[in-house]
Amino acid sequence: MILVVGGAGYIGSHFVKELVKFQDVVVLDNLSTGHRWAVDNRAVFVEGDLGNTTTIQRLFHTYKIDAVLHFAAFSLVAESVENPLMYYENNVVATLNLLKTMKKNGIDKFIFSSTAATYGIPKVPLIEENTPTNPINPYGRSKLMVEQILDDFAKSYGMKYVVLRYFNAAGAYETAEIGESHSPETHLIPLILGHLLGQRDTISVFGTDYDTHDGTCIRDYIHVTDLAKAHLLVLEGLLNGRITKTTYNLGNSHGYSVKEIITICEQVTGKKAKIKYMDRRAGDPAKLVADSRRIYEELGWQAQIDIKGIIESAWAWHQRQL
Repeated sequence: MILVVGGAGYIGSHFVKELVKFQDVVVLDNLSTGHRWAVDNRAVFVEGDLGNTTTIQRLFHTYKIDAVLHFAAFSLVAESVENPLMYYENNVVATLNLLKTMKKNGIDKFIFSSTAATYGIPKVPLIEENTPTNPINPYGRSKLMVEQILDDFAKSYGMKYVVLRYFNAAGAYETAEIGESHSPETHLIPLILGHLLGQRDTISVFGTDYDTHDGTCIRDYIHVTDLAKAHLLVLEGLLNGRITKTTYNLGNSHGYSVKEIITICEQVTGKKAKIKYMDRRAGDPAKLVADSRRIYEELGWQAQIDIKGIIESAWAWHQRQL
């Protein structure tokens, strides 16, 4: 059985949708940001928190767990700056609780959801896994701390692990039964689509004077189902012993500017956005685009769904919520 921590969240629930086709799955989630309705009914669901070691131990005692995937992190940059204690407690201390209990129970296979925020503001056009990490906020630092802990656990205790550094996850499941549902919503594509559905008066663009072709920030967007399928390949590699310790970037390796994303959303929906141009936000890099060649060369994975398909799936999900 595979334990998916945070499996009621956006990315975790999409992964569970794919995993239950091949494996028995138990999901642990405290529902602080996830949703019970997002968990596939073929998975066992346990409501609980990584802060409670008794809950984790009971899971490992009840189920024969072969590997653990960890999606249960707080991930809002601004919130992490305002309340770093909350981020270090949830993203680092709670993860240590999980790793400690895994060690106690002889479970040594772990997949960790990390982030492009570990790179900070890189000075390269395409970010490779060996690009220097220099996070500029508590969220990115909390993720990098866990990466460093995993490296130490591998060296000292034989932990076998994979770190997956996500770029911008977007889109919704192909049936539109699950998708992004954050409160508050901070991601660009759902904010634009919400605006085009009349849920907000304008869409804000932060900064128009970046060193990019149209002056707005460029980001790498990847469909959440493509992310889920990358996790399946990585899990298979851990379980069959092909992988013991590595890090992969997960992105499309192609960037789109904020203005371009707005234009594609307008084309998909047939609606016109009302844009409000604002000053830059502190710490926003001009460009973040992944080099995902490593996982392609080693596991044969690459993103399959293009930006139009990403936005079309998100639009179907948002319309279904009306």
